[in-house]
Amino acid sequence: MQFVINGPDVPEELIQAQEEGRVVFFCGAGISYPAGLPLFRGLVEQIFDKTGMSMNHLERGAFDRSQFDVTLDLLERRHQGGRLAVRRAMVESLQPRLRRTGATTTHEALLSLARDRSGALRLVTTNFDRIFETVASRQRRRHSVYSAPSLPIPKNSRWDGLVYLHGLQPIIDDAHALNRLVVTSGDFGLAYLIERWAARFVTELFRNYVVCFVGYSINDPVLRYMMDALAADRMLGEITPQAYAFGSFEDDNKRAVEDEWRAKGVEPVLYQVSKDARGSKDHSAMPRTLDAWSKTYQAGSLGKEAIVAEHASANPSESTPQDDFVGRMLWALAHSDGLPAKRFAEMTPSPPLRWLKAFSDRRFRHSDLVRFGVTPNPESDAKLRFSLLQRPSPYTHSPWMALCSQLSQVHILDPVMHQVSRWLLRHLGDPELLLWLVETGIVPHPGFKSSVESDIAAVEKLEAAGDEVTITALLERSPSAIPSPTLRTLWRDVSAVVG
Repeated sequence: MQFVINGPDVPEELIQAQEEGRVVFFCGAGISYPAGLPLFRGLVEQIFDKTGMSMNHLERGAFDRSQFDVTLDLLERRHQGGRLAVRRAMVESLQPRLRRTGATTTHEALLSLARDRSGALRLVTTNFDRIFETVASRQRRRHSVYSAPSLPIPKNSRWDGLVYLHGLQPIIDDAHALNRLVVTSGDFGLAYLIERWAARFVTELFRNYVVCFVGYSINDPVLRYMMDALAADRMLGEITPQAYAFGSFEDDNKRAVEDEWRAKGVEPVLYQVSKDARGSKDHSAMPRTLDAWSKTYQAGSLGKEAIVAEHASANPSESTPQDDFVGRMLWALAHSDGLPAKRFAEMTPSPPLRWLKAFSDRRFRHSDLVRFGVTPNPESDAKLRFSLLQRPSPYTHSPWMALCSQLSQVHILDPVMHQVSRWLLRHLGDPELLLWLVETGIVPHPGFKSSVESDIAAVEKLEAAGDEVTITALLERSPSAIPSPTLRTLWRDVSAVVG
């Protein structure tokens, strides 16, 4: 599902898990970069600058290997002011510029996406800055704050709030709070290897939730510690839900980046970055995607109706990988209450029959079953393919298995399929609909067949009464609603054959 043009294709199983409140967004330094805060490399450089220190050969070696936590550990041991001097310089470097355009867009979106429908918040960050707190205050929405090492048990019944896994920088100078921040390799060793409070939280989190990383690079030192904790858990035979990560690629290296993420056991959600004349990289696709996703989520069914209204009159053949509006439309139409599909079925004029090909496309897979109310088997069926118009049914809409039955065994149409059938009835005058039915060899549902017969009979009644006003109004709403005499005969022949 692509929320914005040139944005990443967000897996629909991830979207579904978020809708169900099963996703925890795990946020890194990249989300605060638009607010002027540095990434880990830049933070180390600023700390050295603010402390007036130059890297010795050991620190330079660690820095060049991207071992930024090791670099700071060496600096803290060497600096005359010790840990506090380095950490005060770090806090000084983490002062956001919130008036920048888009400075808090990602934070606002994540605070929305991380809340389930009951209002409970489950969000994790390894950042020290207080941007989330500033945004929440602006929104006048309160939440509990958990700061390392005082962490909650990551379970629905025990957790409602924002976790600062590596600590939260204090509002006023507080030596004790600064010392508790997980910054250096020594701090990471204590949190993940010796005392293991961070490792326990992370492993339990991965067991209970679908984790989605946002704002980390593939080689982020912080990410490495978490992946090591997860790998150790999996070696013990633990089965964890699929984890995801928003990431970027450049030029033609998408496949290589995908392979790197998957080697870590993480499914990447990739967007392409480009460089401007100054060499700066444009990562705006990620915040734009999260912003659009959060607004759609907040709007619920109305958000999906808006997607339907935007694209219903478009030509599906013009959909591209860069702007996959067909994917957006199918995602919206599949909403279980059928309201977006109802909006589609009742639009004036009727959306073109060209959508029939997209609706018949067997693009859905095993992972999509849950969005249609079907409980999937634990073992994935790689061969399963289905479409919006021909798909497995939940048990509430399926006929019972029986050797003998007194009742006609007919499956019940769900709200989505019912509304799509209403849209098709507005195209009975288009030969392509009948041709599609015959070529695909699909036997019409008894309810749809009955509606076809009723609609043709209603048209003939209007014609017999000479009611041109009603007929004209019908054609204005649905230009291909009235079949020709020849098509009427063919429709009745089809009904008789399959009846």
